[in-house]
Amino acid sequence: MSDESVEFRERMTILEEFAKKKLASLQNRSLRRRLVETDRREDAAAFRLEDGSETQRKALISFCCNDYLNLSQHPAVKRAAIEATEVYGTGAGASRLITGNHPLFAQLEKRLAKIKGTEDAVVFGSGYLANIGIIPSLIGAQDVIFIDELAHACLFGGAQLSAADQFIFRHNACDHLESVLAEHRSKAGNALILTDGVFSMDGDLAPLPDLAALADKYDAWLMTDDAHGLGVVGDGHGSKAAFDGASLSIPLQMGTLSKAVGSYGGYLCASHAVAELIRNRARSFVYTTGLPPASVAASIAALDIIASDKEFCAQPVRQATVFTDRIGLPQPQSPIVPLIVGDADATLKASHMLEAEGFLVTAIRPPTVPTGTSRLRFTFTASHRDEDILRLADFVRTHILPMRSDQ
Repeated sequence: MSDESVEFRERMTILEEFAKKKLASLQNRSLRRRLVETDRREDAAAFRLEDGSETQRKALISFCCNDYLNLSQHPAVKRAAIEATEVYGTGAGASRLITGNHPLFAQLEKRLAKIKGTEDAVVFGSGYLANIGIIPSLIGAQDVIFIDELAHACLFGGAQLSAADQFIFRHNACDHLESVLAEHRSKAGNALILTDGVFSMDGDLAPLPDLAALADKYDAWLMTDDAHGLGVVGDGHGSKAAFDGASLSIPLQMGTLSKAVGSYGGYLCASHAVAELIRNRARSFVYTTGLPPASVAASIAALDIIASDKEFCAQPVRQATVFTDRIGLPQPQSPIVPLIVGDADATLKASHMLEAEGFLVTAIRPPTVPTGTSRLRFTFTASHRDEDILRLADFVRTHILPMRSDQ
């Protein structure tokens, strides 16, 4: 064996040992994740392989999916995706600025702008790609970012890529944000306030009117990540519409097409000038292949349903309320209901107990949530039946609540 081969093998051995030690550390802290094959179907049904089996599947009712309106299974949405594939093929073939801007993009962006009440919209390959592209395109090293401590990881990722100074304010604490703005805003050029519209792990809404007022007072731009708001709050229009949306100024409204819309992709709704700047400057837009026609067509069909039926859009929050009323938790602001267990190992145990009862509720652990706040994150959809929700609530109240670290 040559010296080069021996050296290469030694390097690979070091890499393997490095990976194994990291995995062992995660395992010891109950923080290791594993992919589990999940076959999702209509009516919140999910089929997973039984432990130790390569063929036998277990039927579960999913209470942890973000497909809040079940539109990924809607006949009209699936039909739109199939028809688009037949006409335009399976892929875009290039970035949107080369030849990947197939005719469906313009339709989707017009619908997004309309539902969000803006002049224009830009569609990205995913929500994560949107945030790591938008923020560095607008904010640089001479600027400043103020971000909620519980904002989604991709907002923090975009902020880090911008090279701007960052200041974290306590969750939804506008008094703390104002004190930080008063101290640091004047030292920078442009300023950006970042927040989720609906927080993905806690399900609460950001205080958008107060945040917008602070943005105006301190000459900052407000940007919301409404991934979990579009389709299910504010008559389906999202978190801005959950307040007095007509008079609320939010110049940068970002979101995804992979939650209530039931498809895939991300977007920014903004003024025409800002959208054009993003199309020219956002690296995750410029250098990424456009979404497949099927995904874009599915999103168009789903948005048509959302825009036409506000009662349907309200159903997931109503279903979440059935659960919280039964279990004695506060009224939900969204389809997301967290139940903080505390310890990661206990949370995993609770998740396994629920699966044994036929419920799919995955354990959420650090670093997704802060240490000591591992939780079960229940999500409710338009297809959940009241009798299943009540059966879930009764089991949680009897068996899971006593496991919480604060009990």
